[in-house]
Amino acid sequence: MNRVDILKELAAEVSEGKLSLPASVNVALRVREALDSPECHIDMAARVVQAEPILSARVVAMANAAVFNISGNEITDVRTAVSRLGFRVVSNLATVMMVRQMAQSPNTRAERQIAAKLWEYTTHVASLARMLARQVTHQDPEAAMFAAVVHDIGGFYLLSRAAEFPGMLNEGLGEDDAEGELALGRAVLKALTVPQAVMEAIEVFWAGYLALPPVSLGDTLLLASDLTPIERPLLSNVQGYNRPEAVANIDMVVGQQKLQAILDESREEVDSLLAVLRF
Repeated sequence: MNRVDILKELAAEVSEGKLSLPASVNVALRVREALDSPECHIDMAARVVQAEPILSARVVAMANAAVFNISGNEITDVRTAVSRLGFRVVSNLATVMMVRQMAQSPNTRAERQIAAKLWEYTTHVASLARMLARQVTHQDPEAAMFAAVVHDIGGFYLLSRAAEFPGMLNEGLGEDDAEGELALGRAVLKALTVPQAVMEAIEVFWAGYLALPPVSLGDTLLLASDLTPIERPLLSNVQGYNRPEAVANIDMVVGQQKLQAILDESREEVDSLLAVLRF
């Protein structure tokens, strides 16, 4: 079976409700679902988070990061951290943990290297997207961060299933595989009940055309991806996408002086968030 057929088969499986995830990923998914429930209150949220040691550590670390710790008062307990961050940010962290655990699934060295690069790329995009949403496109920062975390979920899912198809990623993915990877990404996003607004933003990202001026959630993803120092692995040739041209367009659209000033002023914010997401 060639790669195009494998991608189509996986997308069809997921569309039929057969989403095969590692046990650790299912745990993180249940945490996210609990936090997103309208019946969840602060004490319940704290208990849910405390049940997962890795998530607990990340929640406290993020609450103490410069971007959230405006007062400079250090927090040491989960409940106070959840209260400072809010449920949406904590839910985003649960999603980060879910994607991170998918990135740790591959068995071969080559696949692990791809997964590590994809994770590094994703954390950079997420950190930049949150800042750009506030400073440039004036979108919801938490929605931007969530969209950035899941925008390549199809690639992570593919890597988590790669052991079933030995050698599939030996040469990466080419343009002929693009349609299949995007179909897989759409299927996984739908299976995870990602909000429609985020789905639409990711479709804009996949199309690869940046609006002038950049104003939408999709534009935020494109800006963040173009500015990240990590090249996007797996599928880099999205429709209309050319990285050098994209970066030049950002200079033209935002204005080099203004953009550089924004990046300089926000460096601590981005770096502190990036440090929390790297685990």
